[in-house]
Amino acid sequence: MQDIEPYFKWRDFYIAEDDHLSPFYQRKYNEFTYDKHIYNFFIHPQWDDIGSETLFVKILFVDYEKSYCIIECIGEWNDAISNDIMLLKREVLEPLLEEGINKLVVIGENVLNFHGGGDDYYAELHEELESGFVSFVNFPDHVVREFLMERIHNYIFFYDEINWRNRRPIQVLKEVEEKIFPPLPLIN
Repeated sequence: MQDIEPYFKWRDFYIAEDDHLSPFYQRKYNEFTYDKHIYNFFIHPQWDDIGSETLFVKILFVDYEKSYCIIECIGEWNDAISNDIMLLKREVLEPLLEEGINKLVVIGENVLNFHGGGDDYYAELHEELESGFVSFVNFPDHVVREFLMERIHNYIFFYDEINWRNRRPIQVLKEVEEKIFPPLPLIN
């Protein structure tokens, strides 16, 4: 797990620790020592701690004018024991919502498991977004099945097979929006 870095090719467009509106503004990283871990496995020092022992994130991109952000996650998403959705919402999402972000794309290809603990925080987040959305992208199938068993799909859009790494952030947003709001067919 220590070899899995947060996606870094968008750093020319956005760096969370340089953004004074980011919850990770002025965060310092130890590039020489692995100081974060999930269970007994060290993870790359560039991942951001949100207060969970098992879930870490990286804000990859934020556009305040277009009101969206893209966040990558790694680890085990555990709402049953550590209420990770509450930690994610309070520590990361609420500061972004306060700055007008209402479209959230959460990439979860490195999320290993999900343990549900109810859908209250997902419902609360859904209500707070008003005209926006939350989309979970590229989570492993078994993790999505666990989310579905908790009825999280009532509040979150799930999409897989989005090839986001070879695109710019706005292209990823457009693809997600087209899946959520497909264009209407032309009527002759």
